[in-house]
Amino acid sequence: MLRRYWFEFEIPQAHARLVVYGLGCGVTAYNYDDAISLMKELVFSKLEMPPIRSVIEDVDVSTLDVKHVRVNMGVPVNRGVWFPLSPPSSG
Repeated sequence: MLRRYWFEFEIPQAHARLVVYGLGCGVTAYNYDDAISLMKELVFSKLEMPPIRSVIEDVDVSTLDVKHVRVNMGVPVNRGVWFPLSPPSSG
């Protein structure tokens, strides 16, 4: 059974340009460890994953930010990362 996760991170000031991660990361996965693995592979493959500040398991996507997250997210019913859709470059 798949579960929707919403992660928020501690973003160091030096990485403030990565504002999309300041909004969080949405992942649908089999479990917490699977979600972490997907984020490391698909979102943070070129960057170190920042410390996780909070996680919501079985997040109701209607509670997420309307102006930035919900209008820019993928389909949250399939396994994978649905926000952000394409991570910012490290350069």
